[in-house]
Amino acid sequence: MQRAFVLDKNKNPLMPCHPARARKLLKQGKAAVYRLKPFTIVLLFREEGEMQPVELKVDPGSKTTGLALVLEGKQSRKVIWAANLHHRGTAIKSSLEARGSLRRGRRARNTRYRQPRFENRVRSKGWLPPSLQSRVDNVVNWGKRLLKHCSLTCIQVETVRFDMQKLQNPEIDGIEYQQGALFGYEVREYLLEKWGRACVYCKAENVRLEIDHIIPRSRAGSNRVSNLTICCRECNQEKSNLSLKDFLKDKPKTMERIQGTAKKPFADAAAVNAARYAIGNKLETLGLPVFFWSGGQTKFNRCSQEFPKDHWIDAACVGESGQNISMPNKLSIIEIQATGRGSRQSCRVDKYGFPRTSGKKNKIVRGFKTGDLVKAIVPKGKHSGTYYGRVAVRSSGNFNIKTKNTTVQGISWRHCHLLQSADGYNYNTKEEQCFLPSLKEGVSALKY
Repeated sequence: MQRAFVLDKNKNPLMPCHPARARKLLKQGKAAVYRLKPFTIVLLFREEGEMQPVELKVDPGSKTTGLALVLEGKQSRKVIWAANLHHRGTAIKSSLEARGSLRRGRRARNTRYRQPRFENRVRSKGWLPPSLQSRVDNVVNWGKRLLKHCSLTCIQVETVRFDMQKLQNPEIDGIEYQQGALFGYEVREYLLEKWGRACVYCKAENVRLEIDHIIPRSRAGSNRVSNLTICCRECNQEKSNLSLKDFLKDKPKTMERIQGTAKKPFADAAAVNAARYAIGNKLETLGLPVFFWSGGQTKFNRCSQEFPKDHWIDAACVGESGQNISMPNKLSIIEIQATGRGSRQSCRVDKYGFPRTSGKKNKIVRGFKTGDLVKAIVPKGKHSGTYYGRVAVRSSGNFNIKTKNTTVQGISWRHCHLLQSADGYNYNTKEEQCFLPSLKEGVSALKY
């Protein structure tokens, strides 16, 4: 079960507690809800308390980053909170491309002259593209949030590829060095992600997969990653040293799919490599000891403990402390989706780039803004009932509420109660309903 964060009456972090205990404290009036997602309570009478060492572990990824809080115990380390943080780098890239096309269109028109501003084009040291910078900012922002909600002792990050074999045995050399404990884990993990963890020839899943050369070694094929794929043992033996064209002469679509995937650029790997040092340097500014580990060490720990593949599980297995991890059976993770804080575009345009709407008006309407988490209690009318979800404000005062299953339109602002202000992220967890307070009982959520 996902732990609930606890703050004392001075809003200093205490040890996270079990959800049942959090509900008990709320029912007894000893605590109030400080934040719904991630669920946090604040104690009304208690301050300070006994603390245990908790590690924040991070597994940075191109599209999804795994986060895990691991409690250090006497015999093993236990995962008490976990999340998958989904980035919006692709959306940012698309928005920048759309903005660039509109600006190029304006330059070609006969409009007023605009003085050039070349000084604004200077890039600062350590500059990253906005799509990559957003990944760095997401990880660091959540590091700051978790530091406010939990007393952390250190941060473990899968960033720098240390040579663990060389550290353990400085004299290792030659073939012994090549066949160490972590030999091949980096390449194998990349191939599994690239080819979808299934045999490329027969699409078999949940079987033992082997590395296969698209152009066989006997036909002058290389060991480059672009020439490697994964397949089951049966297909590997059947293909033998045949070329891809001869082996798949009766399956042209499969051959076309494999050739297209093999030539795909290393976009995801390049994004991780470009941002990994920036993430580590930014996390060091939080004032906690930061340790960096390789992806090979992470996979070695996960496979040796027979854990399934997931981003938050990889995060829990980062580093030497990930060799003995205990995971609760009913642990429900939080899926966090970065959504941004709205568009900066002043108005909508048509397909030719000309404005088709008026400029933006007030962002806040009747104390609400788009993205706020609200609970609406409508007493009568065709929309009578209770709704819980994200709000989209309208200048008329009649809002749209996006619930878990549908979108309800035309809800008056008078029936809406703010539960949590928009913070640029959407949350999805199975445990949200057991944490959801009832407004009728007088339990209200404080603003973050």
